[in-house]
Amino acid sequence: MDKPVLAITYEQIDRWIASIQPELIDEKFDCVIGILRGGAPLALMVSHASGAPVTFLRYDRTTRKVVWDSSLPVPPPGTKVLLCEDISGMGNTLSDCLEHLEILRLKVKTMTAGFDDKSVIRPDYSIDGRGYTLVFPWERQAYTVNYRSRWQETGGGRTAAMAPDHQYDVYAIDLDGVLLEDVDPALYRADLERALETRDDLPALINAPLAQNVKAIVTGRPQMDRDRTQHWLDRNGFAGIELVMRDPSVHDDSPGQVARYKASSAVRLSCTHFIESDPIQAVHIASAAPLIRVIWWEAESNRAIMIGASDHKDFSLHSTPFPNK
Repeated sequence: MDKPVLAITYEQIDRWIASIQPELIDEKFDCVIGILRGGAPLALMVSHASGAPVTFLRYDRTTRKVVWDSSLPVPPPGTKVLLCEDISGMGNTLSDCLEHLEILRLKVKTMTAGFDDKSVIRPDYSIDGRGYTLVFPWERQAYTVNYRSRWQETGGGRTAAMAPDHQYDVYAIDLDGVLLEDVDPALYRADLERALETRDDLPALINAPLAQNVKAIVTGRPQMDRDRTQHWLDRNGFAGIELVMRDPSVHDDSPGQVARYKASSAVRLSCTHFIESDPIQAVHIASAAPLIRVIWWEAESNRAIMIGASDHKDFSLHSTPFPNK
């Protein structure tokens, strides 16, 4: 990605909507309309916040056809509605749906979870994502290499179907504690060379949680250990997986710094999941990369525990109002 990633979580969207809830209530929208699929989560959140009923539109990118997709009837002319989409981008989805509603002579305002430098439409309500690549929870797979390649091949699903989202999941995994047993930290402190030799001779764990779609092994080991680490991987059947190692001049060996390196590596590799053996690092990774599914692997009991975390501070994303057309 050319621009830095700005991950927008459900929690952030919820807080943003809460911050403008009085204005949404004062607007007295007769209904909130979500464009399926991306606009649906936002429309549901706004419906709960404002009290307005929620309905949906379905948009076909190939034909650019807009279809009313709801058990509720099409509102009569003059009805005041809020049209919701995940992002105001370069395409036609939001503009075509807006035109469709205006042809029905509805009074329309627009809301998206974000807009960026290339947005065709500036919504009435939106999170300012200019200068960033916006990523939302429901499209974490959209930034994987395979998803982007398939999207380009099919013209965004126009010439052939995209696979279900979960088939584009990509994993990064920790090494020590996941593929092999952790060496006691006390041994490292007492005799480093003996600890390294002990680690080199360890067998691969039988119950290691090795998913089929692992893109990289992202280890906290420093770059100086690359040769001996690669030798262990080759000897134990993991030769074909990319090995990513820590640069101590950038990130030291403290848990927070190691986790920050792992999180940034997983984002750079466009991974959707990270399997980590250390619970403290898992929390830090989840906080630093909130849209990556972080899984703490508890090797002693062979348990995979999903971790979620965010910094506990008063943060808010602002909405940017724009003049009506």
